[in-house]
Amino acid sequence: MSQRNAPETFDILLVEDNPGDARLAQEALKEGRMTSRLKVVVDGVEAMAYLRREGIYADSPRPDLVLLDLNLPRKDGRQVLAEMKEDPELRRIPVVVLTTSQAGQDILRSYDLHANCYITKPVDLDRFIAVVRSIEEYWCSVVTLPPR
Repeated sequence: MSQRNAPETFDILLVEDNPGDARLAQEALKEGRMTSRLKVVVDGVEAMAYLRREGIYADSPRPDLVLLDLNLPRKDGRQVLAEMKEDPELRRIPVVVLTTSQAGQDILRSYDLHANCYITKPVDLDRFIAVVRSIEEYWCSVVTLPPR
């Protein structure tokens, strides 16, 4: 396994039902130093269709990273995380839980389901943008990921 070069496009799937948070993440990544492509889906059902490249997502790139909210309509983030980590085709995709929940049970459950990290969304706008940029920096340029 070799580390990716920074100029290579890095695909991120954001699973987020809050349009404001999705927009902030898009802006943070757009202004970042990395070459990232962000795709946003709004619920767990759509996330699994994207990850499995079903229907309208048949030609979508496999994401290098998933940013996953827990409280989602139709299928919540815990279910998405469980399905991803049970699927041999998806389990190696790193998942960063990015959610408003500070509940100990959500943190423990996410790690039990093999989340790669758990981040509580900051309520401060500048801090939220800084957190998203640090996630991108870490996963795009520090970590060595498995080949696609």
